[in-house]
This record gives sequence, structure tokens and C-alpha cells, in this order.
Amino acid sequence: MESTGTVITAPKPSPVPGLPDRALRGLTDVFKSLADKSRLYILLLLTRNGEMSVSAIGARLGQSQPAVSHHLNQLKKAGLIDYRRDGKFNFYRIDPAGLDGLIAELFPDGAEPRIGFGGLEVLFKRA
Repeated sequence: MESTGTVITAPKPSPVPGLPDRALRGLTDVFKSLADKSRLYILLLLTRNGEMSVSAIGARLGQSQPAVSHHLNQLKKAGLIDYRRDGKFNFYRIDPAGLDGLIAELFPDGAEPRIGFGGLEVLFKRA
């Protein structure tokens, strides 16, 4: 007797009940961004200097424009920075409201936006 080959599987349960998969992906993007030395340095530069162009960031990092643009795209995808265009130049800055949607998903119903890792705590401020 031949089988039709159709297999129905149940959806994989979330390892953290009530945590949407989209929120987990967003949090993963944030931590990926923070785990890279160059991206972390860019965040520190933007925090201390405000808005900066790609070429100014590249000069401070000692990296090419394409490499810096790659890092900036990852930071933007994670919701950590934003930019404005002025002519043919992009100027990047920290986006204080960039994580608001993610924070709302991770901490619904007004729960305290805090994640603890032993002696390290990450506190998210709501805008």
C-alpha cells in the first residue's frame, strides 16, 4: 500500500509562553547589533557626537564606506538608529523611539521593561 506522503505537524510551541516570534526575532537583532565591536563603537560615537555622516563614522573607525554602511544597516534593522538624507549624504543618529514597538511586544500590559542576566540587567525606557 502506498502513502500519499502528506504529513501534518503541529506548530512548534514557543519556548517562552506569550512571547511572539516576531518579538524574539527583534530582540535577537538588537543583541546581534550590540555584540559586534564596530557596531557598538558606532552607537557610542552617535551617543557622544549626535548626528554623523557615513564618511565621518568611517574615518573614526578606519573602515571603508561600504563596511560602515553594512554596520549602519544592521543597527537600523534592529531599531537602534535612524537617518536623514541631506542631498547625497545620509546622517545617522540614535533613534530613541526605535525600540518602542519591540518593547510593547516584549512587555505587554505595562510590565516593567527589564531583562536580567544574573548580575547584568537590561532596562528599556519607554519613550
